[in-house]
Amino acid sequence: MPIESALPHGTGPKRARPGILSSPARAPDASAVSPDTGGTADAQPHRWYSTNLVGAPAPVLASRLFNEHPLPLHIAGTREAHRGLFALLDRCTDLPEARDVFEHYVAIAFGLQPADAPRDSAEARRWRCSWRRLLQGWGGDANGPAGAVLKGWVESRFGLVPMFHKARLERFPSPAWVSYLEEKAASRYHGNCIHQQLDLLYEFSQWALDRFGLPQQPPGSHVRLWRGSTRAEEQLVAGRLQDRQCTVRLNSIASFSLSRDEAGCFGDWVFELQVPRCKLLVWPGLLPGPVLHGEQEVLALGGDYPAQASCQ
Repeated sequence: MPIESALPHGTGPKRARPGILSSPARAPDASAVSPDTGGTADAQPHRWYSTNLVGAPAPVLASRLFNEHPLPLHIAGTREAHRGLFALLDRCTDLPEARDVFEHYVAIAFGLQPADAPRDSAEARRWRCSWRRLLQGWGGDANGPAGAVLKGWVESRFGLVPMFHKARLERFPSPAWVSYLEEKAASRYHGNCIHQQLDLLYEFSQWALDRFGLPQQPPGSHVRLWRGSTRAEEQLVAGRLQDRQCTVRLNSIASFSLSRDEAGCFGDWVFELQVPRCKLLVWPGLLPGPVLHGEQEVLALGGDYPAQASCQ
């Protein structure tokens, strides 16, 4: 059932409804999803388990309608709590200067490099939790502990519950759900206010997109991206691959490519999508130094997307 069809009449993006949630799912290639399986709503957390700090209900954020006609999103209280950072950013004349300001501010605000903690102490290990280590962990394995923490952040801030983490997260409780919840709360990455670090990263991403735009992309509300898949049939919500035009459902957060050729390395089918800029978390050129493995990789929120499918 399409996500938007589950919304009650008159639902709008004014406030989150804690009893309703719709979320993209994840298939074993870390991108594909299948339509909802059977079961009662009580056993399906994506139907009732939700928190949201952006003021738009999760079913709206995940819907094809929102992805075609997006609205700006902001995590409540983040810019207000860090007015100093955004005042400094407003003085920057280019993106390299702005990203240096961002990295320096976050390092100081969260003590990412304390000089007085012994290298082998528990205190030093706690301070190692940073947005950079988390993203590098995601790049190594999106279904590992770093991926669970990142999906948990999306769950907390945007209300999008993942449906795949190593295995399908369909019924609750289940071994798959227990594994996901354990990794989501593990201290390896989930320390040092990591959610607040990611809040700042998202707001910085949106600020930079508004101020400088995405390199080599025309201005507008959407970004043209590609995604390869080896299990494309499992992603379909509407339409057929053979017809080229279809609707695909992606997990709560997913990786995309800026070029079709690079996306083609990840599957036999390639989807071309228009992704709202307000759903972008990380994109090439945003951050200093190596973060994700792919030079053309974009990390963005999922949902139901109109797509153009093509076979390699």
